[in-house]
Amino acid sequence: MATDVQRNSRHLAGAGPYVLRPLLQNVPLSADGGDEEIKINCVDFLDGNLYVGTTASELLHFFQIPPDPQDPTGSSQFILASRLRPAYSESPSGSRPGVQQILLLPRVAKACVLCNWTVTFYSLPELSPVFGTIQVKNCNWIGGVDLNEGLGSSVDERSRGMTILLSLNRRIQAVRVGEDVRVVRKIDFAGSTLSVRRDSIACVADSRSYSLLDIDRVLKIPLMSISSLDNSQPGGPFGQAQNVASDSDGGLLRSSSSASTRPGLEVPGHARSTSLGGFIAAGVRRQGGRLGGAEDSIFQEGDTPEPSRSPGPAGEPTTNKPLPATPREAGGIAAAQAAGTQSPARTTSPPKPGPVFLRPHIASPSPEEFLIVTGTGPLDPGIGMFVNLDGDPTRPTVEFDRYPREIVVDGASADLSSSRSSMPVDEDGYVLASMGREFPDGLHHGLEIQRFDVNVGEDEPEKFWLEIESSEAGESSPSTPIGIRTLLQTEEMRFEEVVEILCQRRFSPFSGHPSTPTISMGSSDSRTALSMERLSQEKELFDRDLESEEEVLPEGWEAKRNKEGEDFVRSLAKSSSRLAAWAGADIWWAVRNPLLLQLESTLPTSASKSATTDVEKKETRQQLLSLLTAIKDRDAKTELEFMTLGYIKQRASVMLLQAFLESAGSPFTDEEMTIMEQNLVGGDLDARVVLSLIPALRNEIVVNRRGIWIYGGVKDLVQGYISSEKPKPVIQAVSSLPSNVLQFLRRFLAAWRKKKGFGSIPEEVFRTVDASLLLVLLELDQDTPKGQTGKSGTIRKELYDLVDHGVDCFDRAVDLLETYRRLFVLSRLYQHRKMAAEVLATWRRIIEGEEDSGGELGDGEQRVRGYLTNISSQALVQEYGIWLATRNPKLGVQVFADDKGRAPKFEPTQVVEILKEEAPGAVKYYLEHLVFGKGNTAYVNELIAYYLDIVIEDLQSSAASRETVTASYEAYRALRPPKPTYFQFLADNAPPDDEVWQSRLRLLQLLGGGHDYDTAAIRQRLDALESQQQLLVPEAIILDGRAKRHEDAIRLLVHRLGDYDTAASYCLRGGGSLSTPGPGRRDSLPTKEMQARLFRVLLAEFLAIDDLSDRVEQTGALLERFGGWFDVLEVLALIPDSWAVDVTAGFLIKALRTLVRERQESMLTRSLSGAENLRVNYDLLTNIDEKGPVVQTE
Repeated sequence: MATDVQRNSRHLAGAGPYVLRPLLQNVPLSADGGDEEIKINCVDFLDGNLYVGTTASELLHFFQIPPDPQDPTGSSQFILASRLRPAYSESPSGSRPGVQQILLLPRVAKACVLCNWTVTFYSLPELSPVFGTIQVKNCNWIGGVDLNEGLGSSVDERSRGMTILLSLNRRIQAVRVGEDVRVVRKIDFAGSTLSVRRDSIACVADSRSYSLLDIDRVLKIPLMSISSLDNSQPGGPFGQAQNVASDSDGGLLRSSSSASTRPGLEVPGHARSTSLGGFIAAGVRRQGGRLGGAEDSIFQEGDTPEPSRSPGPAGEPTTNKPLPATPREAGGIAAAQAAGTQSPARTTSPPKPGPVFLRPHIASPSPEEFLIVTGTGPLDPGIGMFVNLDGDPTRPTVEFDRYPREIVVDGASADLSSSRSSMPVDEDGYVLASMGREFPDGLHHGLEIQRFDVNVGEDEPEKFWLEIESSEAGESSPSTPIGIRTLLQTEEMRFEEVVEILCQRRFSPFSGHPSTPTISMGSSDSRTALSMERLSQEKELFDRDLESEEEVLPEGWEAKRNKEGEDFVRSLAKSSSRLAAWAGADIWWAVRNPLLLQLESTLPTSASKSATTDVEKKETRQQLLSLLTAIKDRDAKTELEFMTLGYIKQRASVMLLQAFLESAGSPFTDEEMTIMEQNLVGGDLDARVVLSLIPALRNEIVVNRRGIWIYGGVKDLVQGYISSEKPKPVIQAVSSLPSNVLQFLRRFLAAWRKKKGFGSIPEEVFRTVDASLLLVLLELDQDTPKGQTGKSGTIRKELYDLVDHGVDCFDRAVDLLETYRRLFVLSRLYQHRKMAAEVLATWRRIIEGEEDSGGELGDGEQRVRGYLTNISSQALVQEYGIWLATRNPKLGVQVFADDKGRAPKFEPTQVVEILKEEAPGAVKYYLEHLVFGKGNTAYVNELIAYYLDIVIEDLQSSAASRETVTASYEAYRALRPPKPTYFQFLADNAPPDDEVWQSRLRLLQLLGGGHDYDTAAIRQRLDALESQQQLLVPEAIILDGRAKRHEDAIRLLVHRLGDYDTAASYCLRGGGSLSTPGPGRRDSLPTKEMQARLFRVLLAEFLAIDDLSDRVEQTGALLERFGGWFDVLEVLALIPDSWAVDVTAGFLIKALRTLVRERQESMLTRSLSGAENLRVNYDLLTNIDEKGPVVQTE
């Protein structure tokens, strides 16, 4: 049964929209304190005056004493001002229910009290009797005050008075109370027990049905039966307007026109059928009847048999209808049942039980509608229906799990009866119903709370159950019935729980100031030792203000900030209420529960450490995830709600994190991880608080003197978790964290870094985040293969991005990178800071052999070379250029030779001197750059000297080198024509990596070029080394050519090298044939006479070749190609007679042809000259004849 009753409801302390706050505890109901049977019947409150009516026929007046303004947490106190026993007349039945109602009329400063069915009048606030001895006897109910009227008390309003309704046994009297009291109208409506009025329309109930009354027009519209099992028609056709003007004295006389309907009410066409009641009855019957415990006084039960459940026709008259039971008769039946006496209809299950009389309930949630409650029985569900002033339904119905004892409505309109916070925005509307509910431990009395302003089509409204907690009750308990009423005036109250939770408090991430660890740092690795060292300095770090070391905090600054925060939150954490609930001798305010306390109560009481099984941990996790999902898209309407949602996100996400850290047996899914991470970042919780939950990263937290300020509720949660940790002799290392925790930290910290630039976040936060993220990435990157570059999507790429974009914890980052031996990453960190000296120093450490765990540097020397081009410090370029030239001369020289570098350029003489002193091995390469690259001939002599030193030293020290040179000459001579020149042969066959061979080629290039150098000095060095001179034949040939020793040069070309083509070229170009012609070399060509002489020398050398075949072949080829340079007779004289004519045949034929051609050319020239002479003589004679004789006289 309990399960059915609690369907769609929540029985979680503090989770509902309302909470009970003490108004007055242990009310002195008895003057002597001895009568424990006295109960509270009614309560009202106005202008600091509390009025309590009891079953002892006493009216207690309490005066409110405000709290001390200096004590923000103080509460009001009440003192008993008077104990009044209102006058009353004995009723015919003899029942004395006590003070039944207190009706306060503040506009006229009067009070109406219904005590034992008698109405008396008093003044406010002291409750002095007024109007003499006027009493109204046999009255069932007083009320009907226009809820649309305000509480003003101007003179005009007082003179107008206030109209109330008195429900007598056979009629309703409209009475105006002002300076006097008088009846203004009598309405024939028998047995009314309840009325609620809006303007001139009152919703009235008797013991069987509800009706609408137009007080001004004296019209009645019957609505429906209170019990859907009661099929009798209440006094006329259901739903039709009826005239109920009284014919007795004092009634209002009306003409036919006065009985017309008010605007908007069409009486002829508004013949309501019983389908409305049938709809309600059907809705109730669908709930199904239930048998329960003993009934209480919320119903009346008669002795007549129960009528048929089928409603009669709409217009069917009901004759001989008995009058409804009077309230006193119904009250007697209820009292008997409350005492445990059951009627025969309840002891057995007869076929036709008697009709059930339920207590009517009427409320008005807005100026245009009423809420009425119907049902089938006191233990069955009730249905609340909303009707407008015409009796038409306006909203979806509400369902009560059991027919209520009392109901009130609150909120959702501008009605004065709402209890709301200090800043209402679109306030929700609730209906609160007092009832009993079965639980496994018995019957509990409480308040069922639900929304009434939900739209059609939405989910079934969630219900909340609110009952008296043992800690809240004085002499009351959940088994005591609860009364509830809307008071006349509101009272403001504050929630100190909200202040404690939302007020910012200073948080220390450390459980204390630990002493120096007992473990020796020398026995652990460098990372553990570093952590130990940092731990020993934890207190100093905590007390240090990294933001401004000069800042001096004033004394008491923390207490002042706490007070300011409390005052601010306290100004928001207040609410007003005009709902009072009571049970036994205790009275409470039923006040709107702040959203914070509602959501807080749904959170688990602690982190998952309290859960002992995986099932419990998963349940806790799902509860937290559901809460975060529920508030994810909720928009805050007030500042307090904004703070509330932020706090709940922070607290729930921290609890999720605690569960995650303890979830080894039940790992989180990817979706759960995503939700947790999003809320940890989006909740704006200081990242240092999150890291404080992980001991391995706690020592990375940086705080200044002002500390970390977070919500008090979050602080208590985190500090509780930290204090619950078991002390360990060794600080937990990051390497001990599981992989899933490291991956979470990587994503969380990376997301937090995106907040950089927000001015509201302290600098220390990002120092902590950067240091922690760097530490996590270094730990994760240890699994990356050595030497792998940062590919997109890898841990190493994230590590590079972190240091490349800069970190705020620079010094700590350097320590960490040094600890993990990640020197290349350290150099990238220096690069971001433009610390060129540190970058180069770090690379030098790696190149010189210091361990770099990542191995990412690659070609370090080349990287240094490129980096030196991009820096502007000449000193650094010189320092590391020399260092590089010492290790790699060729590469080092490029540093000094680079014309695109940003640093100021070095003068060549300066560089040469520097290299000679610091890196002698690189001088040659720099000179090569100057001579060959820049064309600077000033250093040719010096470069030639370097080349000679290299070549001569090699030949002197290495027999193999000497043999190689000699073999090259022999190999070249052995080649058959056509063959390349020896210089080309030497270049083609020189080993590319042999420094000596390359130096010799460069030497030959310089010697044979157009450079000016000291030929005599070079010849002197060669002559001093006679044995080597025979090895350096090309060099000797070039020197002989420059010294005009042509015969020696030709002799070496022919006999030592066998380079015949070069020898022939030498005759044409002189020494220039030994190198590539350059600009200006044409003037250095020998004259024709010199060329002819050289050819004769060459012919003689050819004729002296040892090998006969070579001698004949080369001589014949020379004469055939260059025969024009020789005289035939001289050649014939030199050619041995033993040679065949064929050797010189070509030469002779060309020579003879030349002679014939020259003879013919001379003859033609003489003929042309004779003809030209004749032509000139003829022209002379012709000119003389034309001019004639000329006479000259002196």
